Amino acid sequence: MKILVLNCGSSSLKYQVLEMSPNDNTLLAKGLVERIGSPNACHTHKIDGKDKYQVEKPISNHTEGIKSVLDILTDKEYGVLKDLSEIEAVGHRVAHGGEYFFKSVAVDEEVVEKIEKCCELAPLHNPANLTGIKAMAKLMPDVPQVAVFDTSFHQSMPDYAYMYALDYSYYEKYKIRRFGFHGTSHKFVAEKACKLAGLDLGKAKLITCHLGNGSSITAIEGGRSVDTSMGFTPVEGVTMGTRSGNLDVGVVTFLMEKEGLDAAGINNLVNKQSGLQGISGFSSDCRDLVDAEKSGYKRAELALAKLAYDIKKYIGAYAAVLNGVDMIVFTGGIGENSDRVRELVCTGLEYLGVDFDFAKNNGTRGVDVELSKPKSKVKVWAVTTNEELVIATDTMNIVTEMQERAAQSENN
Repeated sequence: MKILVLNCGSSSLKYQVLEMSPNDNTLLAKGLVERIGSPNACHTHKIDGKDKYQVEKPISNHTEGIKSVLDILTDKEYGVLKDLSEIEAVGHRVAHGGEYFFKSVAVDEEVVEKIEKCCELAPLHNPANLTGIKAMAKLMPDVPQVAVFDTSFHQSMPDYAYMYALDYSYYEKYKIRRFGFHGTSHKFVAEKACKLAGLDLGKAKLITCHLGNGSSITAIEGGRSVDTSMGFTPVEGVTMGTRSGNLDVGVVTFLMEKEGLDAAGINNLVNKQSGLQGISGFSSDCRDLVDAEKSGYKRAELALAKLAYDIKKYIGAYAAVLNGVDMIVFTGGIGENSDRVRELVCTGLEYLGVDFDFAKNNGTRGVDVELSKPKSKVKVWAVTTNEELVIATDTMNIVTEMQERAAQSENN
């Protein structure tokens, strides 16, 4: 089954085309459309074994962006499809499913309505995700679509983990609670890490650390999320690229008064001017900070130390929540590639039973590898994530089930 995976951002569109079967998968092509809405939008398209295709052109909206994707997929030189009819299903990443969606679902009118209701919970992401769904419905109306939610994996959290200690009426009126994000990544690496390490996912206690420009830590027991660091929005939790992470709400009201900031101003501050960027004063990129730390720049050193300290605190807290831990997993752009951050986090975890292999960690980037010593009571792994593969797998399974039900109905 050939599946198109779409991840629509506010002004961008990432995509992959995968050939899926129950026991195997092949990536046929992937690409990115950037700066949608501008006269110099950029479309980059990659196929293994061929030169990269890249072009700048006006793309005024996501429908035009998707049209550009479909055109290149059937291009004689750069395409991987003879005809668009080869696409049997489309899987969409959707940021927020609220309390409506506990799992991935086939898209219908009711699903679209519920995703629209969640737009106020994720105003930068859900409208763009919806645009992608509606654009595909217009361009390829007969192709089934599936929505895969960042939040659904965390719907297994108990109420005492996801509730905030506010007046309960705000939960009833506005659903103010912890939702969590990066669910597709946490789910994928938990399953993959257990297979690699020879652990039974149904019995294992895991702490997965998805670290990138946005970062979250999740406690997983028996394959289910029981707590996660991101909350009502993705700003809660550990220090991130430009997000503050956990912050005393009193600081927010104090700065609003002292700096004359309104809601939009404080939102911009905690989301775009804080985190590693705010502390270092020059970059949100962990690679820049590691280089600057080596050069003796103290604020870069402070930013890295703060990030590692936050992650370490969550690991300790979640070890308590789980009553022990079998494996700690690092993933995401930083988790997979920054040996320095992993070194800082894993220094001082001996009390948990971690015997970290610092020599093996040094220089290890972008591979699936065990980073703990053979006799370590708690395993530590770096595992590469693939959220698009999760979306494609869920899409294949849901569409296959739909097709089987339709066939049974016809036979009856």
